[in-house]
Amino acid sequence: MKHRKLPIWAMIAVVTVVAQPINASSIPQYDGFEHDVGYADMADMALVAPLTIAATILKATALKGESAVDVPIGKTRYYIEAHSDALIAGRAELPATIRYLADLPASKKTPKLKGQQVLLLAALGARPGEIRLIGPRAQIARTDHDEARLRAILKSSVAADAPPAIAGIGHAFHVAGSLPGEGETQIFLKTPDNRPISLSILRRPGEAPRWAVALSELTDASAAPPARDTLLWYRLACGLPRALPDDTTNGLQPADAAIAREDYGTVLAGLGPCRAR
Repeated sequence: MKHRKLPIWAMIAVVTVVAQPINASSIPQYDGFEHDVGYADMADMALVAPLTIAATILKATALKGESAVDVPIGKTRYYIEAHSDALIAGRAELPATIRYLADLPASKKTPKLKGQQVLLLAALGARPGEIRLIGPRAQIARTDHDEARLRAILKSSVAADAPPAIAGIGHAFHVAGSLPGEGETQIFLKTPDNRPISLSILRRPGEAPRWAVALSELTDASAAPPARDTLLWYRLACGLPRALPDDTTNGLQPADAAIAREDYGTVLAGLGPCRAR
């Protein structure tokens, strides 16, 4: 029985719910797919993948010989046919059945791939109906948690106030207050499209330093740091250098430059690591 082509409205993606989420408890266990992908790893893929597809595997064939000459050690290459349930993001005219290659962990027992529901971060392949995964982790188990996280990343990335990527640090300065231990550090960040973004760190006697980020020319002293596992958190935690470059404090007195470096460390500590170790 042939699968009919998806209607046009399902082929042109918008970052909204196109298909119903899958209950994680309804998915049978299997080996080889990515589960509970970390926010940073998912954002890395979602922000560069031309296509984000929800699919159901119809057939998976293990390849050998010349078809698998460049497969990494410990992996088995599969030729997969899947039903394209929804085009979550991207622009493409996908047929009902798509085909792609995936390198999955090798095992003595063939994993039960047929019927599994997956999220694919991909690009169009060379022939009609073919797609190409953008990386070795780009086939993700379609659970409520991972689909919701992926959709949130995509939605945030196209919002009018989407935080920009960080290209470096422009300039930092520190101004001491009228009381001992009081002061403010501001650190201006570089972005590929020259959009304004800056960090501000406030010091008050007897209090821990407080910091915030501004996405405009104006700063808000009452703003809070970005919540973990949000796009703004990702841009900062994964885009900022691990130390304040020396040239960003040119012109500051040594004592003020030292405080600016210390305050920058406060920001890094507040953000935490980009990826869990």
